[in-house]
Amino acid sequence: MKRLSKSILFFSTLVLLCSCTKKEKTTTISVKNTLDVERTFETVELTKSFLKVKELSNIGILNIETNTLELIQTVDNDDDGVLDVILFQPKIKANSDATFKIVTITEAEKLTAPELCYSRFVPERTDDYTWENNKVAFRVYGPTAQKMIEDKVPGGTLSSGVDAWLKRVEHPIINNWYKKETETEGTYHEDTGEGLDNFHVGISRGVGGIAAKIDTTYYYSKNYIKWRTITTGPLRTSFYLEYENWDAAGNTVKESKIISLDLGQNFSKFTTSLEGIKNISAGLTLHEKDGEVTGNRNKGWVSYWQPHADSELGTAIIASKDYFVDFETYNSEVKDLSNAYAHLNIINNQVVYYAGFGWKKSGQFNSKQDWENYLNAFSERINTPLEVSLKKQ
Repeated sequence: MKRLSKSILFFSTLVLLCSCTKKEKTTTISVKNTLDVERTFETVELTKSFLKVKELSNIGILNIETNTLELIQTVDNDDDGVLDVILFQPKIKANSDATFKIVTITEAEKLTAPELCYSRFVPERTDDYTWENNKVAFRVYGPTAQKMIEDKVPGGTLSSGVDAWLKRVEHPIINNWYKKETETEGTYHEDTGEGLDNFHVGISRGVGGIAAKIDTTYYYSKNYIKWRTITTGPLRTSFYLEYENWDAAGNTVKESKIISLDLGQNFSKFTTSLEGIKNISAGLTLHEKDGEVTGNRNKGWVSYWQPHADSELGTAIIASKDYFVDFETYNSEVKDLSNAYAHLNIINNQVVYYAGFGWKKSGQFNSKQDWENYLNAFSERINTPLEVSLKKQ
């Protein structure tokens, strides 16, 4: 009996040791905020390689402090059918960090939220590409709109400038406004409670279009020629645009870009790939030149605050210290050629900057000072990103 008891004890111990050996390690991530302000509506990106996982489709992020799942969005950046990155927007208190556990979840367990970050190609209105979140909306123009101008057909647009759609509601408006414009007697040029499109772009840079400055002359691309939607969702929309090669005083410039817009942000992020040019400028149209251009070289922004119809409007370009060089006000007697420019470095054939606006009538900004305070805070965040680290236990 004693020999049997010893055998059972040995077997039980062996099973326990094996089960401990096979126990899966716990993976956590720490998100650290080194600024003395609370951080919200900033998107953290986690790749498979960072998390050391084979796929992202069954990954969840658990807030350890609240024991609740975070809202996430997974993205296939290169359209190869494989998810590349998982997004979430943690809320991190000033000068502190928060810990999140990487967990396995089912599709049914994932949190759902309205698709406030949205973009699409718009064939029913020539060939716009339009995007929005819960704060702002924008659009750019395609090859059909360009050809209409070249063929002298009414209704076209020849511009690589960026249009601003002045919304003052948090729900999506793109589909409603286009339906109003193309299928009813109404128009998105009139404000019926959601806002309106009364921002003139023309051949200007609008809000963030680029230009190459050679000597004292600025050169532009034309309309985009290719597009691809990358993602839409509760936290981010992003898409790819490609342009026909263009001439800048004998330099052939090759241009493509990925534009993204995240929940809660007034700025789109432009990640632009360029060949054939050493530096570039991103511009803001000056319209009637009745506003004020201001800038801050140390914080990396240029802004234009202007009277706009029955309200006021601020537009701006912001870039990190690596990219931002200087800013200038460029005045011209030619309609739409007057722009405020941010001069930007191109690093390894790429430049990254942010362009956006704040409309006083939306209730977000009551004054030029409010707008510039927001620019300073935004600059501080992009120059001091949240610090993310991984730990396996």
